[in-house]
Order: sequence, then structure tokens, then C-alpha cells
Amino acid sequence: MSSETLLYIILSGIIALLLALFQYLYKAKSKSRLNMFLAFLRFVSIFSILLLFVNPKLESHTIYTEKPNLNIAIDNSGSITYLNQKENALSVLNSLKSNNQLTDKFNINVYSFGNQLNPIDSLGFNEQQTNLDKVFGELNQVYKQTVSPTILISDGNQTIGSDYYFAASKYKQPIYSVILGDSTVYADVKIQQLNVNKYAYLKNKFPVEAILVYQGEEESIQTEFNISIGNTVVYKENVSFSKDNNSRIINLYLPTNQVGIRTYKASLVPIENEKNTINNSKEFAVEVIDQKTNVALISDYIHPDLGALKKSIEANEQRQVSILNPVEYLSKSNDFQLVILYQPTNNFKGVFDYIKTSGANSLLITGVNTNWNFLNSLDLNYTHDLNNQTEYYQPILNTGFSDFIVENLEFESFPPLKSNFGDIKFKVPFNSILYKKVGSLSTENTLLATIDKDNRREAILLGENIWQWRAQSYLNAKSFNQFDNFIGKLVQYLASNKQKSRISLEYETVYEGNTNVFLKAQYFNKNYEFDSNETLSITTIDRVSKESNTFPLILKGNYYQVDLSSLPASEFDFLVKSISENLSKSGSFKILDYNIEQQFLNADYKKLQQIAVNSNGNSFFAANSNELINEILEDKRYKPIQKSIKNIVPLIDWKYLLALIVLCLSAEWFIRKYNGLI
Repeated sequence: MSSETLLYIILSGIIALLLALFQYLYKAKSKSRLNMFLAFLRFVSIFSILLLFVNPKLESHTIYTEKPNLNIAIDNSGSITYLNQKENALSVLNSLKSNNQLTDKFNINVYSFGNQLNPIDSLGFNEQQTNLDKVFGELNQVYKQTVSPTILISDGNQTIGSDYYFAASKYKQPIYSVILGDSTVYADVKIQQLNVNKYAYLKNKFPVEAILVYQGEEESIQTEFNISIGNTVVYKENVSFSKDNNSRIINLYLPTNQVGIRTYKASLVPIENEKNTINNSKEFAVEVIDQKTNVALISDYIHPDLGALKKSIEANEQRQVSILNPVEYLSKSNDFQLVILYQPTNNFKGVFDYIKTSGANSLLITGVNTNWNFLNSLDLNYTHDLNNQTEYYQPILNTGFSDFIVENLEFESFPPLKSNFGDIKFKVPFNSILYKKVGSLSTENTLLATIDKDNRREAILLGENIWQWRAQSYLNAKSFNQFDNFIGKLVQYLASNKQKSRISLEYETVYEGNTNVFLKAQYFNKNYEFDSNETLSITTIDRVSKESNTFPLILKGNYYQVDLSSLPASEFDFLVKSISENLSKSGSFKILDYNIEQQFLNADYKKLQQIAVNSNGNSFFAANSNELINEILEDKRYKPIQKSIKNIVPLIDWKYLLALIVLCLSAEWFIRKYNGLI
């Protein structure tokens, strides 16, 4: 409390005392006990009121002891079961959780991980992927400012994500690795990786790259690599390995003679005394199609958006983009199924004439260089306000959009697009995918919209610098896939003139055995409006075993979704059905037989030891977990920290002072009334 505040308090006390004495001693000219008591009540009331005007700040200190955290992350992936380490993992976890000395010294936080890091619920050791990179990244965000040594119970085998060695090097906490598995090196040959395109074209050849690896001490071994489809071998090659030359990369081309999904099996003939033969073979599938969707991207000048759009669209191998000027496009316009018009000017007159006469589908992207005087003079389905001002617009997803499934890509985090100031006016029905947001003001003015009229589809995006959206999407998700899928769905919608079905499905024709199998659906009422009150179910039939299963679809915003990851590897026919109107839609997909968690023979103990040493921790095999407990208990770095919280509370927030003022004034009034002084 400052000296100035203290002076005001003393002055308030003097003023309150003088007023009380003046009222009950000087004016009353009596020093009776009653007057003295009334003077006291008046003094307290006035002094309290004056204190509220001074409003001094009161300080309080709370001292408490904070224990360090002890984070335990246990591997819940299928490789733990496959390496017969399930019992060891549970034994180590139980010994840590039940140790009273540890619970007294630490706040113990237990997590399990596979593809995601989650607070522990139950352990089934059946996760299909292991992402140790995400484990250290997420723990670092939560415990960055605390003392939190971390125990990692794992075999160290990672199947997805960036190399966890680098994530662990940025993790500023000691790591104690509990190694599940042994360090014995077994002789083994395996198919480390197969690189194959998802699509191939009829009467063509598609490339296959196979990475083969040998693990062992032999100076020379011989085996055979082959690829078969059904019972027919379509490729065969003898391969040799040695202790020093332990990997081979084989590049080959396979022919396509039939449209549809073609499933192949790549295999390595097992070597003598090989312990794990599961990783000797791997299935892959290719969808053979007979044509490509050609997209013309027409522009008069170079802009980064052109490259971003080309990369996003061509992320789907069924599509090819050609960047052309208007004259080049008109010379080969019949080659394209979709036209993208980027910031058109007067030079696009012939292009618009061709689109009108041919009924071609189109996407119009505008920006500050777009000639709206020219566009407004054409007989288009929209017009735009004319002015020379520009504005920056951020996107807001319209969750009611229903022409196709759009997932929220965190659009609110995307940089604004630059465009002409003003609104667009549509002459025909349209659907907005994205609305405009100006600064902090959200609007329902269109930023991106679709039009479906007279068996022709078009879309319009009112802004340039979409390349920044693709870059931001990568920063958000560490991948371009989400943004590319968004552009791909828009292109797929525009490239097709099929009449809208009341049940729309989105799924892959082929799923890897180690990935999640999701199917999404939209259901529309008779007015083709998305209906979120319908009940949808899917029935799957295994083509091999003829087993049938039925699953409900769960509402997820503006679409329904079902997780079919529990299905075994096989080929399936399915039927999605609505309950109320008995509408249905069918399809088929294939789940490949591949479990990446069964590709390992032993623990990656060297890396687990390395990350422990680099973080000033230590590593232990599961059998030595008691040594781990003793080392952590004896480590002097992990001591409770005494902390103090200083609270500064203004007197005006103290409710008891108000109660005191009311009590004193009320008591004074009742006493005066009782004694006839009022």
C-alpha cells in the first residue's frame, strides 16, 4: 500500500470522527453512553463509505507446494502383442502406478498412444499405427513450462509421422525409455516399401518401385522377388543381399488390360530359418480407368495461384491441368472437360462465347486485375458492383452447403483473399460454400459459390492469392492433402453433369490394411436440401465369406459418417439405406491385407537408448523396471517447488464492508427511533 493511500485513509478517519463527534457530542451537548454509542456507529458508517472512495488494495499471499509431474506414455499398438510384450508392458505400468513413493513425490499422468496420444482408458494393444513423433510434440505443448520427466514404454517401432528422434531432441524433459522386446538380430528379408500410383490407364503401363531390405549377418544370400495377380505371376527377379549390401530398389512396369480395380501381391521367397515371413509379402491395388479429366486453366498473366491450382488438381492422378492463354485454349477447346477462367479480361471474349454455345462447365476466379466492366457486359448469371477499391476477405464456411461434402479446413485461420470491393448479385439460384469476413465482421456475402442450371455447372471465387490458403493448410495439418481434397471435390463436382442423387457417397475404392476405413454420405429431401434428421445405415457383404454386417451412420455436421475399420481384409459390396423413405445407394470397396505393426522382429532399442541419453535420462529393458523407479526417486532434479500466489483485491470488492455499512446505519436508525430521537 502506498504512502499516499495511507494518508487518505488517515484523513478519512479524522473526517469520520469529527462528523460523528459533531453530531452526537457537540450538537447534543451530552456525553451519555447512548450518544457515545451512536457516535461510534456514525463514525464506522462514514469511515467505511470514505474508504470505498479511497478504495485501497489489499494484498494476500497463499503459499503452496507443487509436486513435479511424472508422465508415463505406453505404446498401445499391435506390435506390442505381435512381439509378445503385452504382459511386460502391463507389468511395468502397474509397478509404476502402484509405487507409493512415486505417487508421493510426483503427480503421475498416464497416456497411451498409437496414431494419437490419449489419456489412458483401457489397453488393448491393437492400434494399427504408431506415431511417436506426435507423442513428444503434444507432451511438449502441455508440459513445456514444468518439471515433467517422461517414461516411454515402447518397442520404439514407428509406422507413421516424422522421425521421432528429432521430436525427442526438442522435448525439454528427461526421457526414460522402457524397452519392450529384445536386442537379438534375426535373419530376415522384407518388403520395406512399395510405391505405386493409385490409378493407371487402360492399355498402358504403370510404374512400381519396390524397396527390399535384408537384416542379418550372412555374407551372401539369394532369394526371389515376384509379383502376381491371382495365380498368375506377372514379374519375377532373382535378388541377392549381403551384410554390407543389405537393400535393393527394383523399378518395373506392369501392363493394364482391363478396367477396374486390379489387386497384385508382391512377395519375397523366405530365406532359410527366417523367423518372420509376414513382412515378405504385401498387396497393392491399382484402379484402371480408360480416360483422364483434362482441365484448362486459362490466364493472361503469371500468378502463384496458377501453380497452386495445378498442384492441387493434379494431386488426383485422374486429372491433368494445362495452363493456357485464351488463344491457345480456343485452338484445342474440345480436349477439356472443365474450364478455369483466372481473372478474365477483354481477351476472354472468345472463351466465354465458346462456353455459352458448348455448355461447358467452368470455374471463374476473380481478383484485382479482373475486368468487371467486361464481365458485366456479358450475359452471365451474376453481376458485380463497379468501383476502383479493393478489399481483403477472409473465408467462413457455410455449414449448410450441400452440393458435396466440405469439411472445415480451419478456414478462419486462412489468410484473406484480395478482391474488388462490393457485392456480387446473382440472377439465378446459387449455393454459397464460403462467406466473406471483413476484419472482425462476419457477413453472408458470397466468397465462393456454385451454380447448377440447365444441365450446366459453374462456380465463382471472388479473390486472388489462393496459393496462400494452400500454404496455410500445410502449416495447420503438416500436409497439403486437406486443401487438395477440397479443390479436388470442387473440380469433381464441376467436371460432372450427373443429376444430383438424394443419397451422395464419398469413399475410397481401395483401403490399405493399416488405415482407417471411413465412408461419408449426404441425404437430401425431395427439395434437394440436406436433411440432418434422417437415419442412415450401411450393410456390408464380404464377397469371400458372404458375411453381412450392418452399421449406423453418425451425423457429423453437414454429412453422415461410418467407421468400417473393424472389417477384415477382403472385398466388400455395400448398400447405404435411408430408413424413412427406403432410398438406397450401393457400391463396393476393397481392404488390402496388410498389417504394418507385424513387420517388426524386435525393438528399435538403439534409438530408444539414444533419445534417453540425449535428454539426460536413461533406458531400461522391461525386466529392469525396479532400477528405473530407484533412479527416478533418487534424482535430485525432481524436487517439490514451493510457490506463492499474490492476490491483490480492491476494497470495493470486499462484500463484508458493504454489509458493515448497512448494519451500522440500520442500527443507528433503530436506536434513534426507539429512543424518540427521530
